Amino acid sequence: MSWNENKEKKLRELWSKGHTASQIALILGDTTRNAVIGKAHRLELEARAPSKRNEREKNQNTKPSVKIEKNTSRKSKFQSILLDKNFESEKPTSLENLTEKTCKWPVGHPDEENFYFCGRSPEGEFPYCKLHVLYAFQPKGQKEELLNKEDEVPAFLEKKVKSA
Repeated sequence: MSWNENKEKKLRELWSKGHTASQIALILGDTTRNAVIGKAHRLELEARAPSKRNEREKNQNTKPSVKIEKNTSRKSKFQSILLDKNFESEKPTSLENLTEKTCKWPVGHPDEENFYFCGRSPEGEFPYCKLHVLYAFQPKGQKEELLNKEDEVPAFLEKKVKSA
């Protein structure tokens, strides 16, 4: 399709009215959405004319809205666990004895003879007990560096062991 002055004029008009590139392509005929976007860019038309839909949304959003959070988020539940440091003792459990009422955190390697699951009571809707929820669900962006020395215990592990 070749662009002539009439089509360019129509493109400018429709673009300023907020029509989408697909709608403009249909109105002009014999062109594609991408061709319309490319021509609009070459004509240096404004980045995006305000669409009718956006205006309606702005009008609807002017009313003050009050959001009431009925359910607590998973993150807030996790943070409440961080505050509570009372952990029950481990109850070693085999795979066959796991239920919805046992922590499913594996301890050891499955090939080892002394492999078991934690067995404590799980925390809320999590599959793990309070202690293992802390290990499983780490906050984003707060990675702790491990020490390269094999004989020293990293400080963050000492903190978790002491709090357990």
